[in-house]
Amino acid sequence: MVDGGHEPRLEIRFCAAEGGVRIAYGTVGTGPPLIVPPAWISHLELLWQDPAARAFFVPLATRRTVVLYDKPGCGLSDPWPGRQTLDTNVQVLETVADHLRQERFDLLGISTAAAASLAFAVRRPERVGRLIVYGGYADGRQVASPEVRAAVLGMVRAHWGLGSDVLADIFMADADAAAKAHFARAQRGTATAEFACELLEQCYEACVEDELDRVVTPTLVLHRRDDRAIPYRLGRDLAARIPGAQLMTLPGRSHFAWAGDSAPLVRAILEYLGEPASPPSTDEMLTPRQLQVAALVADGLSNRQIGRRLGIKERSAEGHVERIRQRLDVNSRTQIAAWWARRDR
Repeated sequence: MVDGGHEPRLEIRFCAAEGGVRIAYGTVGTGPPLIVPPAWISHLELLWQDPAARAFFVPLATRRTVVLYDKPGCGLSDPWPGRQTLDTNVQVLETVADHLRQERFDLLGISTAAAASLAFAVRRPERVGRLIVYGGYADGRQVASPEVRAAVLGMVRAHWGLGSDVLADIFMADADAAAKAHFARAQRGTATAEFACELLEQCYEACVEDELDRVVTPTLVLHRRDDRAIPYRLGRDLAARIPGAQLMTLPGRSHFAWAGDSAPLVRAILEYLGEPASPPSTDEMLTPRQLQVAALVADGLSNRQIGRRLGIKERSAEGHVERIRQRLDVNSRTQIAAWWARRDR
């Protein structure tokens, strides 16, 4: 629930897929459903601990009931019996929708989830009202050359620590060092090297080229111009091959929607869903980094301690605190802490 400017909580529950595999899903917000299948490795609890991820999803949750879930074998979900494929992803998506008794819903496919979202829209067109794909592609073999794909898989398999750092740098190019380090740790804490390789191979193998001309759902394709993980040309090609699809190009290098400046993405998504614009909340007035700093101020940390925690200079931390004070129109750190406490109830 989103109420009174307080921090909304992701409510996590479980549903059963084929063979009794338990799928963890989370809901937040109110309004018509917006299902967001998992992109890459997922962990609902760790995702919601990330201020940048919350800064992306919370504005959506003010207008929609956002539904997230963990892939089988990831986060809080049970392992899948056998190797996962695109068909597995479609099946799990339908399982979650059926469990929630959502006969018709809007769908947001981010990154590797774009292929599954497109395939679902083709196979179950009566169930999808609007489709939005961000950072997607039609053929995973086009994401990188065979040599690059082999090198990435080999690195992840041989040294998951180094591999997770490299993937964090690629997926979150516009994020700061602390955010990248958090994401790298989350990857290692969510999947083994071997399972990470299996999911990467699934990304490279996913192909919906033959299904694109059968998409009848109104579709918006979003892609950052300098996306380091999925080249922009693949998003443009995707939009060109889907009948009637709209392409919107956004600035930035980060692949994940919540990395870098996510505000333009949120606005584009809400506008396409037909939601009226509203004045920004105080959360939207602060950047993801400023939200992190505000949380640490509330914990009683000094500028020096904040700098150490986030891997930035003390002067940078001081600048963040000053800008937070100005944006919230408050005069002290105590008032920043009080604001944070109100929003976190």
